[in-house]
Amino acid sequence: MLLGETIRVAFGSIRANKLRAALTMLGVIIGVAAVITVVAMGTGAQKSVQDRINSLGANLVTVNPGQGFSMGAATQDRAAMYVADAESLRSDATALAEVVPELGRNQQVIYVNSNINTSIIGTSANYVSAHNYTITAGRNFTDGDDAARQRYAVLGADVPKLLNANGPALIGQMISIRQIPFEIIGILSAKGAQGFQNPDEQILIPINTARYRVFGTDRLRSIAVIVKDKIPLEQGMVDIERVLRKQHKLRPGQDDNFQIRSPRDILATQQQTAETFSMLLLSIAAVSLIVGGIGIMNIMLVSVTERTKEIGIRKALGATKFTILLQFLIEALVLCISGGTLGIAIGVGASIFVSKQYGTTTVISPVAIAGSFAFSGMVGLFFGLWPAKRAAGMDPITALRYE
Repeated sequence: MLLGETIRVAFGSIRANKLRAALTMLGVIIGVAAVITVVAMGTGAQKSVQDRINSLGANLVTVNPGQGFSMGAATQDRAAMYVADAESLRSDATALAEVVPELGRNQQVIYVNSNINTSIIGTSANYVSAHNYTITAGRNFTDGDDAARQRYAVLGADVPKLLNANGPALIGQMISIRQIPFEIIGILSAKGAQGFQNPDEQILIPINTARYRVFGTDRLRSIAVIVKDKIPLEQGMVDIERVLRKQHKLRPGQDDNFQIRSPRDILATQQQTAETFSMLLLSIAAVSLIVGGIGIMNIMLVSVTERTKEIGIRKALGATKFTILLQFLIEALVLCISGGTLGIAIGVGASIFVSKQYGTTTVISPVAIAGSFAFSGMVGLFFGLWPAKRAAGMDPITALRYE
């Protein structure tokens, strides 16, 4: 029999049982759609983490107050860090390009009729560049403004919305922080939420203003440090440890009472978690594909049994084993490839829907689409081969006698 006629007969058999064919393809459709959606969400999550890593700024390290120790045992209070610690890093450390002290608390902020409670960060003028921000409106405060203890405020990108105001229109306006008037001089670019914190909802003020006019303390929340270019991050962290141990008068063998952490390490852990979760979901989707393939094999075996007499007649009329084998393989391939194509369309649609509906980042991968399509074809070949061989191996006389 000619190839074209074999294909026509295979398609005719599928059209004769449309509902059964649709139900048979369902497992493959669900499996492929799940693969496309999971890969899109997983890739999007990794891209989101990578974007956040890039937004942190190059070679950023954060120094936080650590657990205090006495006689080898942890004390109740956390060891404090002060502005003097930041000054010692500026003067004594050799591997650091920028040192940014951060003194922060939540405070009441009032603008006209809006009243919010948000994070106020007292910091130095280089906070903006060290954290890879830009000023979208107005300007940043300067070292001179800091030294003069000016009451200037730079708003995070989301603060104008919290104050029910238009961002650029706020430049030059006055807000009240802890009942102290501050002039708004600038607005920061957006960063996006990072875990439980949203840096876009904070307000920056000069650190000396914060120390002497707002908080009344020089006890720091953290110190952000930028390691010099071409110097390994680990070397910079060792330099920080050396200076702070000397500043805190820690003896050799005594534990550090501060913590040096790279935000990149935290985000890298999040990325690994996202990858692990994606692999778990991908495995479940692959199982769904295999279950779909088993369903196709089951239906094809039933089809072979139902069409025993037809197979006997075709063999009696001269059809070869190869022709019968090819016909049933084509039927299995058509079912799987059709299911794979529909699954790809549904998966792409689901990825776009999730991105728009929930605001998550999804990246549709051409490799995942091609791989899913190829895998669905392989499923058709693998699970269609046994029923096809069974049909091809039938004895025509026995098949003609089948009732």
